Amino acid sequence: MELIENNISKIIFITGGTKSGKSEFAEYLGRQIKKITYIALSESRPNDLLWQKKIHQHRQRRPKDWELIETNNLINALKITKGSLLIDSIGGFIMENINKNDEVWSKKIFLLLKLLKERKKTTLIVGEQVGWSLVSEYEVGNKYIERLGYLQNKITSISQENWLTLNGRAIKLDNISIEIPS
Repeated sequence: MELIENNISKIIFITGGTKSGKSEFAEYLGRQIKKITYIALSESRPNDLLWQKKIHQHRQRRPKDWELIETNNLINALKITKGSLLIDSIGGFIMENINKNDEVWSKKIFLLLKLLKERKKTTLIVGEQVGWSLVSEYEVGNKYIERLGYLQNKITSISQENWLTLNGRAIKLDNISIEIPS
């Protein structure tokens, strides 16, 4: 695996299922970058003890010298940060915009992709794979799955590296796949 250069524009997308190792692998890659900001993209949910435990585990695992932004607003975070980033995870962007109508949603995606492509440093993006399992019985669950799949397809198309984590292993998709023609 090649060393990550911090002075070039590069998007690296890491995706995988629950407990696949995607965050750990992104953090491993992030440790190769001299200075990085970690964007924890979720709501805090102070009354959800399981969520708080998961957040605590993530915090304990990260190097202490990494800058941290905990936010729901990825667009704003991308506008204000200039250095290398690790975004964990893109599903938080979906949740923040889940109730937006299709027109507003499309504009948000366009702006997000534009901001990612304009970055001058390395951007690591973690995304969850949820479409491989049960179909939600709720409309909002299916909307989340559809929007996540669509957005991750778009992120993959602008990324210089794409990784899939599965059972604690990382597979570089670019080496073993072809893009599906439209």
